[in-house]
Amino acid sequence: MSTRSGIFAGDDPFALARTWLAEAQSAEPNDPNAIALSTVDAEGLPNVRMVLLKDILDDSFVFYTNYGSVKAQEIDHTGKAAFVLHWKSLRRQIRVRGVTARAEGPEADAYFASRSLKSRLGAWASRQSQPLGARTDLMAEVARQTLRHGTNPPRPAFWGGYRITPLEIEFWADGDFRLHDRFRWNRTTTSDAWTVTRLSP
Repeated sequence: MSTRSGIFAGDDPFALARTWLAEAQSAEPNDPNAIALSTVDAEGLPNVRMVLLKDILDDSFVFYTNYGSVKAQEIDHTGKAAFVLHWKSLRRQIRVRGVTARAEGPEADAYFASRSLKSRLGAWASRQSQPLGARTDLMAEVARQTLRHGTNPPRPAFWGGYRITPLEIEFWADGDFRLHDRFRWNRTTTSDAWTVTRLSP
């Protein structure tokens, strides 16, 4: 295993990711948990968009979405995804590639309940990624869902989370003269031990 010290020290990449995210939360002005999430469609054409990372567990990374969205359909088709967390203020980033599974049940219910009422009603109203005639149509649907569900809407069956369990995690930090520090944690299956390698910048 490659020797690491300073901001790269530690034997648990999930703990290290949580530490870096906590540091970013005091340095980044907006959405330090924003990730660029990458998927591929049935033809192998890549797709990328910004979403919010909501949890770093002991074995995976979690975000939430509409299961009817393009991202969800592509994830369900391939069972794989990748993302990057980039913090310009800290000059650091984390890249993750791995396999996916839905995060449903009590954990998804609890997160949905923690969202603002307007966000919960918006989740009910939006047919994410589907064509929309006009914004007024969307607002009318929000009004209909408000009448239907009131002030305590439950989590829709079509909305929930995904866990990304990594096969590869790379921690990157900016260096002088573009001589960056990079450490890649990788494994062949999710039950294998990690191998850590320092990479050239």
